[in-house]
This record gives sequence, C-alpha cells and structure tokens, in this order.
Amino acid sequence: MKTTGLLSACTCLALGIASLSCGEKTEEGTALFTSFTYQGRDAVYDENPLDGTDFYTPILQGFYPDPAITRKGEDYYMVTSTFSYFPGVPLFHSRDLVNWRQIGHVLDRPSQLDITDGVAMSSGIFAPAITYNPHDDTFYMITTAVNVPGGGNFYVTARDPAGDWSDPVRLPEVGGIDPSFFFDDDGRGYIVHNADPDGDPLYEGHRAVRVWEFDSASGKVTGGGHVIVNGGVNLAEKPIWIEAPHLYKRHGRYYLMCAEGGTSTWHSEVIFGSDSPLGPFTPAPNNPILTQRHLAPGTRGYEVTSAGHADIVSTPGGGHYGVFLAVRPYEGTKYNTGRETFILPVDWSGEFPVFQGGQEPLGLKLPLPDGVENLTGRDGYLPNGNFTFTEKFDTPELDQRWIMIRTPKEEFFSTGRGLALRPRPVSIKERRNPSFVGYRQQHMAFTAETTLRYSPAGEDDLAGIVCFQNENFNFVLGVTLVDGRKCVVLEKTEHGESQILATTAISSPGAPVTLRIEGDGRDYSFGFSEGGNHIWLARDVDASILSTQVAGGFVGNVIGLYATTAKDLKYEQQ
Repeated sequence: MKTTGLLSACTCLALGIASLSCGEKTEEGTALFTSFTYQGRDAVYDENPLDGTDFYTPILQGFYPDPAITRKGEDYYMVTSTFSYFPGVPLFHSRDLVNWRQIGHVLDRPSQLDITDGVAMSSGIFAPAITYNPHDDTFYMITTAVNVPGGGNFYVTARDPAGDWSDPVRLPEVGGIDPSFFFDDDGRGYIVHNADPDGDPLYEGHRAVRVWEFDSASGKVTGGGHVIVNGGVNLAEKPIWIEAPHLYKRHGRYYLMCAEGGTSTWHSEVIFGSDSPLGPFTPAPNNPILTQRHLAPGTRGYEVTSAGHADIVSTPGGGHYGVFLAVRPYEGTKYNTGRETFILPVDWSGEFPVFQGGQEPLGLKLPLPDGVENLTGRDGYLPNGNFTFTEKFDTPELDQRWIMIRTPKEEFFSTGRGLALRPRPVSIKERRNPSFVGYRQQHMAFTAETTLRYSPAGEDDLAGIVCFQNENFNFVLGVTLVDGRKCVVLEKTEHGESQILATTAISSPGAPVTLRIEGDGRDYSFGFSEGGNHIWLARDVDASILSTQVAGGFVGNVIGLYATTAKDLKYEQQ
C-alpha cells in the first residue's frame, strides 16, 4: 500500500527530489504556514439538510472533471482529469457509490508524468479512463497527455489500484484524445477514442470515434483504427465534439456511449448499439440520454448545467449508476469551482440505458441505495455538502487533496511542524513549477485562511495565499517588503496584466499573520489579521476572472499557498 499523503520525505527521495526532513530547522527566508482552513458556506446545503435517507451530488465537489469508473467485485474505483497539475489522476475508492475515499494518484512519479515548463494549465492529462480486466486481474488506466513533450495516448497498469502503477506504455498508433479500454468476455481487448474523421472535417467540431483491437498479453494494439461513429448521432445536423467514448456489453450486444455537443452548456451524453465491438454502431432512438441543455437558464433555484462526459458501472446486484461531469454556475454561465463529478442511477431495463432524471433539472440530493449509510466526512471518507477542512501540517506528508503546478524538479517544501515553503525565483505568473501547493475551491461561498510566519529577505520576496485559475488570471494576497517595511499586499492578474489593489503595513513585523479570503459567487474579499485584529484590504472584488467563462480552459479555481523571490510588481505603501 502506497502512502496516502502527497510527496512525503520518503516519496520525494523515491522520486529523486530532495526533501527537507521534518525536524530540520527552517532556512532564513522560508515561509512557514502553520495552518490552513477551508470552510464551505453554500446556502443551498444549509437550506436542504440531509435526513438520513439521502446523499448529496456532486459526490466530488470542485475541480474533479471527466470522471471514469470501474468495479472489481464489490469495490468501485474512479478517476478524474488533472490537466497540468501534479500528481496526476486522483484515484477514489468506494464500496457503495456514496462514501468515497481518495487512495492515491495514478500518476505520482515524474517518470509517469512530466509536465514541463511552458505547458499550459489546460493542457496535460485529459479524460483518464479506468478499466478492470478480469482475464489478467489487472487495472488499466488510459489517458492522453496533450501538448506535453513526448505526450499522446498511453496507459499504465496495476494489480492493486492503491499500490504503485506502472510507467507509461505509449500507443503511437492511437491518435486523438479520450481513449478507453473495453475487455470482452473472451478476453479480447479494444480501445475506442475521439479522433479526426476520414478525410477533411466537414465543419468546426466535426470529429469521429475510432476503435482498435488490443492484445493484453503483448500490451499492444493489433489492428483496427477505423471509424465507428462519424460526427455523432446525426451527421446531417452537424453534431460537434463527439468524444469520451466508452464500450459496454449487455445481453450479447455492444453499446458505445459518448459525450456530444462540447463540454459547455450544449453538453450531452448519447448512446449507440451494435452486434460487434468493431461496429457498425446505430444510435438509440431516444438520444440524448443525459443533458441539461434544453432547460432555460435561471429558471431553477438550484442551477446545474453542462452535464455530460459520463461513464456507467454495474452494481453486484445488477443495477447501474452513471458518473458524469456538470457545473454549478453562480451567474449565467460563470463558475469558479470548475467541472465537478455527479452521479445518477441508470435505468437499463430497456434496450438502451437512460440516466434517471438525466433530462430533468438535476437535484441536490439522491436517495441512498438500499442498505447504505451516508458516512461522508467520517471514518476517512471525503466530506460532502458544507464542511470544514483543516490542515495543521503536523504529519510527514500532506493530505491527498493538495496538488502542485506542473511536475516538480526540485524540493521546495517540508511538513511536520507546519508547511515550510522555500521561495524560489519562479512567479505564479510564469508557466513553470512555482513553490506552490493548492487546494481546490469546492463551494460558491467559502472562507479560506492560513497563518503565516515569514520574514522576507528582500523586496523581491513574497509569500501568501493565491486564487489561481491560470498564470493569466489570479489573485495574490501576500506578505512582502515595501520600502523596507513588512506589508500585506493584494494584486490581481487579468488577461496577463497585473495591478496592485491594496497595500497595508503590518504593525507587528515579528508576529504571525493570518491571511483570509472569503468568496461568494463572483464577489471575493481579501484581508488579514494580527493577534485577532482583522483588516479587510478589499471587499467584494469581482472574481469572475477566475471563471472558465472568462479565463477559458478546463480547470477550476485552486487556492494555493505560495512563496517566491521573483515578485514582479513595484509596491508603494498606502
């Protein structure tokens, strides 16, 4: 069983990354974060409490997009996309589809995932798919590394998903994105994926799904590559972005489920049937089987949009559930939380599966499956709804929920008596690997605060807390020197242009400072306190720049702890 934390000292040494020991004295200029607290405050959860017979969906709140799921016996395993964050592909385990634990990351070594300098935040790892093959008792995770040197489609394997996964096996023959494995009853393997159509695309967004035969003994594709779906359900209607395909088998028939319509508000899930995994595939008459696109925006008290990119899993009792991504906008199509993982029961009593309630307004709660108790937030299970996450950094490793920007090439932090971040000459505004560890924003209304002990060595030094969508859209609330005096500063970067919003001198330079961010939809407030005396630097700042609608890309806001010796703005005391 691998460690459940993120980059402990032992893990760092295994990676070839030097690590400070937990008892080592903090170097001068090191930023020491002694605590971090994140609290969700969404009114919808307070107004709709659970009654012991139900559970909340999304089951993974915040930036956990593109879910895929598999089952071995009574154990379910689920993965999601991470793009240019490290470690890559968080791995979750459940016995009942309600209570989930994170048991690691699939790609947690630089030999598996090397996101280099210059790779955009919304490049990297796209749409991982996890599949259990009973014929060799092996789990396969296949994905695409987009715009990464030496990238493309590859897979890794493990007998124990909570253990170490193999180094990547490249699939140079398989182009496109969103590959997924399917293993038939006779042991034969297949890979389906999104790709270019035959010939030139007929319109923007015209894509296809292709299939390859795969031999698990040799670990290679052995033939195929032909198109089994061209464009989507009806090519005459110019469907766009057919992607995220998954193959299933039921009662001797084969079913191909795909996302269609793009990952925004026109997103949907569609299904096709065939007598062979190699096709031809015919669309179901009732497509789409999951979408929210026909529902008028702003007409629901609890708004969920963009549902799609799904995967279906069978239960030991013969039932079915589907996991999928969707978003909870706070205004129109704006959301800072990113694309989240939802779940619905699936009715497969007819020829084709249908997500139950998948075309109705998605609700906040679902009934518990028979015999299941809601244990979220207890006994090591991930919390759900409104919750508080507190990190004291008093163990040799970080919680699995912390992530870094790109693959680290050198040590920059230690834990055990606080999080010691070593500032380096790398700014949060560069496409590099800064001294940064981040926690996903998981609510529209939240409070995040951290207590920091820090003495900047020079006026280029800064440490603090960051709201990070990407290098061109972010907020930095930090401690630095301004004309030789220790100050708290707030800066905003929008479309790559940075500006100072506030600068306030610290009255007790030797004391710890608590930095606080409060968010509510688009409005974020930034402040700090010394010894309980709280000061707001700026209230109700427009933070819609952290939304995908404004910033673009596929990731959500990440709240990070950060230190640098490459501060790039000239501050003046105010």
